[in-house]
Amino acid sequence: MGNFINQHIYIVYTLILVTYTINVFLENPLIDLTIGLLAIPMLALSLVGASKLFKILGSIFIGVGAILYYMEGLSLTNIPTFMLVNMPLLAFLLVLPWMNSIVRAGRFDRRLKEMMEDNVSNLGKLYSRSSFTTYILCTFINISALSLAQEILMGNLSNLKKKLRDSYISRITLRAFALALAWSPMEIMVAMTVDATGVSYLRYLPWLLLCSTIVLMLDWFRGNRRFKEFPYQPSDMKQVRNVNFGRVILQILKLLVALIVFLSLVVFVGNVFTLNFILSVTLVILPFSFGWALLMRRWRSFIHIGWQTWKVRSNNIQNFVVLFLSLSFFTSTLNATPFLQLIQRPFLAAEHSPILILLLIQLTYLLMCLVGVHPVATFGILAEVVQPLYGLVNPLSIGIVLIIGALTTATIGAYGVTVTLTSMNTKQNPYGITLRNMPFALFYGTVGTLMAYLLL
Repeated sequence: MGNFINQHIYIVYTLILVTYTINVFLENPLIDLTIGLLAIPMLALSLVGASKLFKILGSIFIGVGAILYYMEGLSLTNIPTFMLVNMPLLAFLLVLPWMNSIVRAGRFDRRLKEMMEDNVSNLGKLYSRSSFTTYILCTFINISALSLAQEILMGNLSNLKKKLRDSYISRITLRAFALALAWSPMEIMVAMTVDATGVSYLRYLPWLLLCSTIVLMLDWFRGNRRFKEFPYQPSDMKQVRNVNFGRVILQILKLLVALIVFLSLVVFVGNVFTLNFILSVTLVILPFSFGWALLMRRWRSFIHIGWQTWKVRSNNIQNFVVLFLSLSFFTSTLNATPFLQLIQRPFLAAEHSPILILLLIQLTYLLMCLVGVHPVATFGILAEVVQPLYGLVNPLSIGIVLIIGALTTATIGAYGVTVTLTSMNTKQNPYGITLRNMPFALFYGTVGTLMAYLLL
């Protein structure tokens, strides 16, 4: 019975989240109430299939939220409304696999990975090439690109000593991942920050892109210097090829054009229907992906890949359902109690020192990720805590630090998805990955903080 539920839970998620999205336009209070009530069994079902870490996080948020709820004497009729806050994020996650699928259907990932199999003389040259490939793919297919890049590098570098290979792969892939998602509209931290601060995504874009590019270039420079002394010879010489860079560049240009069109549609839909950024992206992803597939004449391939990918991914978002619904209940309860003011005190005490506020945000992300708290959960609390500061500190600056601070944890969070995945793929200690990438995370966070400070 449990196995049947796990294989078909995507139906439950789809019905509830599609109904919620439709009701954004209908604005029917009765439907909102029904969805809020259905969110409770939805959370209970998801807890069964969630990983241990997310069960613990979810239980803490629900438990603490329930205590605050009882202490404040809030009415039970508020619970359904409290459960709705993060529904747009879950709807966003539900459709995101279709964007990943169109990239695979168009074989963009195959063309780009050829760059990682090209014949180069040393690991230094391969570093920047592999990092760039991972960076481009992560922008569109998110964590799927991480596994793809690691799989290719593991195969090509299997004749290296394990310590060197582990260091090399965990540096390239995790850093490129964290840098690529800093400005990607498909990254949930970016979407959440845009809506939380009320600052347009287009205002964020040039600064996030600049920060990402600066750190990426410096990482390439350091990686080239560090690894250029090691000769590169693929374990399978049959894989060595001379890449047709003209064809690869053409594919990259196609991806960039597609991204520009996608962003234009998101802005247009948001303005026409007066929607927040997350809902705008959610509504655009499906028609855009289907239209792109038709334009490329990859319709059948897209439907086949998309359906299978979507079903698997949708059946495995229990962790995020648990996190977002429990966090929704906790933050809504916190807002209705005076306890939020206690958490805000350190930030409000630093209101005359904006740089200290920005550093406090970075430090909070760092400490929370080291004890296993997901950056989305940390963001949920921080977004409420710093809201009163928007009149004193430029919301754009706060938003940049909220995004960069969250993404630095992707390289060092020993309990996080990205580090855990890398640990499993490469069979190395997650704490070793954390220590190796800590200097990069601190540097990345510092660049983001300095840029945010200059924009005050």
